Amino acid sequence: MSENPEEQAAARNLEVLVTSGPVARITLNRPGQRNALSRAVLDELLVALDTCARRPDLRVVVLAANGPAFSAGHDLREIREASAEQIEDLFARCAQVMLRIQELPQPVIARVHGIATAAGCQLVAACDLAVAADTATFATPGINIGFFCSTPAVPVVRSVGRKRAMEMLLTGEPIDARTACAWGLVNRVAPVSEIDSVIQILVDRIVASSGTSIALGKRAFYRQIGQAEREAYEIASAVMCENALTPDAREGIAAFLEKRRPAWPTA
Repeated sequence: MSENPEEQAAARNLEVLVTSGPVARITLNRPGQRNALSRAVLDELLVALDTCARRPDLRVVVLAANGPAFSAGHDLREIREASAEQIEDLFARCAQVMLRIQELPQPVIARVHGIATAAGCQLVAACDLAVAADTATFATPGINIGFFCSTPAVPVVRSVGRKRAMEMLLTGEPIDARTACAWGLVNRVAPVSEIDSVIQILVDRIVASSGTSIALGKRAFYRQIGQAEREAYEIASAVMCENALTPDAREGIAAFLEKRRPAWPTA
């Protein structure tokens, strides 16, 4: 990813755009293959995410896609021709990408304009926020080809809950965007012509807040979410203590008490 303002660096399978502003846009760019998540795509995604993580000036990452589909999941032709070792490596790399999204200090917003199935649905669920077109659909249809969507289930069940996730996994039936929103898989649904405007509202709100506090809070959120309540409180309390002593928290509290807008020291 280029460090230069307004410069676009095009990878073979991704388009990565970083401007002098606070937003990076990563776009899946295999429209002819419905943006299937091949090993090469996953490698490029990981590089792009790692580069974003090293950019303290970036505040939000938007994950989008070219073509009619957001992502149809893994590249089944690649899997069919792969050895056992290559398949193991593929799924390990996929998990690494999904976890890296959660480890990123910046919030990641999925821009879902078309279908998101199997690992594509997994990618949406792994993002911090998601905005979908009202024509988008979501599915974990691996069961239909004898290939249960076990890894997509990991973030999907954490988004929609057990019964809804199992319905998606056991039937393979797609759900529409409004159902996905009601179930918690996406945050907002809009006509495709309005997706970017809806995303911009979220971006503006995030950018107006403390980047330091968001990074600390995001880290704590994912560390505690799978823990028992007592352990979750221990994790969250430690981060709250750390956050309370940051310059941003001190400034935010002062601004609140003085009835003025905060000027974030580290934003």
